[in-house]
Amino acid sequence: MGGVGVAVRNAGVVNLLNPAAYSVAPQKTFLFSFGLEGQNYYNSQTVAGANKSTAYNTFNFHDIAFQMPVTKGLGLGFSLTPYSSVGYRTKFYQDFSDPIMGDVGPVQYTYQGEGDVTEVKLGLGWEIFRGFSIGIAAQYYWGDIQRIYKTAILENITGGGLIADATGTETYSVSRFKGQFGVQWSPISNRRRILTIGATYDIGGDLNPNVTTKVQTGDIFNTVAMDMGNRLGLKLPQQVAVGIYYNTPKIAVGADYVYQDWRSGNSRLVEKSAAGFDVAYRNTNTVKLGVEYTPNKADVRSALKRWSYRAGVRYGTYNQTFGGVDVNEYAVTLGVGIPLTVLGGILGASSVDLGVEVGGRGSFKAINEQVSLVKQTYFKFSLGVTLFGDYWFVRPKYD
Repeated sequence: MGGVGVAVRNAGVVNLLNPAAYSVAPQKTFLFSFGLEGQNYYNSQTVAGANKSTAYNTFNFHDIAFQMPVTKGLGLGFSLTPYSSVGYRTKFYQDFSDPIMGDVGPVQYTYQGEGDVTEVKLGLGWEIFRGFSIGIAAQYYWGDIQRIYKTAILENITGGGLIADATGTETYSVSRFKGQFGVQWSPISNRRRILTIGATYDIGGDLNPNVTTKVQTGDIFNTVAMDMGNRLGLKLPQQVAVGIYYNTPKIAVGADYVYQDWRSGNSRLVEKSAAGFDVAYRNTNTVKLGVEYTPNKADVRSALKRWSYRAGVRYGTYNQTFGGVDVNEYAVTLGVGIPLTVLGGILGASSVDLGVEVGGRGSFKAINEQVSLVKQTYFKFSLGVTLFGDYWFVRPKYD
């Protein structure tokens, strides 16, 4: 549904966006979910009038989460989700000449990155009175991202064919806590329709990744020319998100708006790239819209009428500008939720969710006379499984 979720309040879904939704967990139940996703990326860019492109695939888990009641009106939720990931590899060639050494020959430049940062979230949701809930969550971020820059001379000045190279590696290690608050209010709630309004606030905070930089030459000794470490003054943004969600037995419609304040904490993190343009942080705005249609959840004759069909769109801005040029992001999503039916009712509310997403980021807009922005197009496939146990905490009367 385009990533909508701030106001979603459903006993059969673990809400990863708003801890206030944990309070909806019915007593004597347990909800567990996990998801997987595969992505295909295609990147293209114009450099010195020539088109450059690269493609790669990634596969990772999307989330592992559970939700359970603590007491009436008080629920606990836990989730493990990827927060940020890096995966790319690109190379290009350039003839190099030096005023002293003369024509050195073709030089190959390779840029590669991989790794991810994971979020662990533990929270409580409390329904203070009927239709109104608040929530609080602690979030922990950890992971490593590695960026590799390699320069190789493919033909030395004597023409002997010897390859000389140098490799630079930057490793970013993250280990930090932050917090989140949430609220949900349902001014309309009956058997025919439910209207819920939700909001969250993330307090942000210092991320301060530990950066290790190493440069090695390509001789037989792998000589280390540089090896140093420092802290990068990077902060996670304060975030405000609001959403609205309306659902009936057949139709559900939702919308979210998310604002992230990147500049106030990172306004001084402006640097000059190797291509000669400024890279700076900017505040972001994202809008999400989604819809779900279920023909008849109680139809025992047709399985397809019990399925939930979903669609959504998302549009927003990226958190950095390149040479003063903004980068926009967009996506279209389609999905289906397939309920599982098991004798005894233990998994009666369980489901398998399938989804596809097609999106993009950037454009071919020129940054300067030499390079354009990178235009990225991606395709994502996701699989999720939710297991709902409604009798797990009931003591049996008979052995």
